[in-house]
Amino acid sequence: MGNPYAVTKQLEEELCNYTGSRYAVAVNSCSAALLLSLLWWKHRHVVPECKEPTVVLPRRTYVSVACSAKQAGYRIEWQDRDWSGAYQLGFTTVFDSARRFTSGMFIPSTFQCVSFSTSKILGDEQGGAILHDNEEADKWFRKARFDGRTEGVDPKEDTFDLIGHHCLMTPSVSARLLLKLYHLPKHNADLGHYDYPDLSKHPAFK
Repeated sequence: MGNPYAVTKQLEEELCNYTGSRYAVAVNSCSAALLLSLLWWKHRHVVPECKEPTVVLPRRTYVSVACSAKQAGYRIEWQDRDWSGAYQLGFTTVFDSARRFTSGMFIPSTFQCVSFSTSKILGDEQGGAILHDNEEADKWFRKARFDGRTEGVDPKEDTFDLIGHHCLMTPSVSARLLLKLYHLPKHNADLGHYDYPDLSKHPAFK
């Protein structure tokens, strides 16, 4: 029997071709993409003595961005900021790009987290991806999204050296997205403004 996840690898290759990124790591949501990217940034760039690094977010954004930041162990500094399509999570090179998806969008030396949920430009039941160009991070992401496992290695033969998450993109979603990507225009405008609530006023983030 062949590898059912081969279609996910094919999707990742086409995402790279479309966006201009060197790597694309498909996961089950943009929220998972943000969580893994923030965990990597913390692991690679934050000194161990800093138990709760700070990330800067716009007050008005989708709630899962703030949830991912808190789950990754960050303190949130809120900022009044108008944004369209994508914005950088301050003090990191992670971008929430959930409302942007167009050809050639990749910015070198960043981690751009895109969304493939139903309402997005390239949409399906669920899905997201990390677009990036960091070889070391790519190896970490692929293990982190797969319960800390090494792809293609039986668990009995594997070595577990990181705490993983279970956020693989399923083959069925990958296949549908691959077909939709084939028919997607080369240039797409950002999704329009959405009236997000001011998250800084909510109990979970105080």
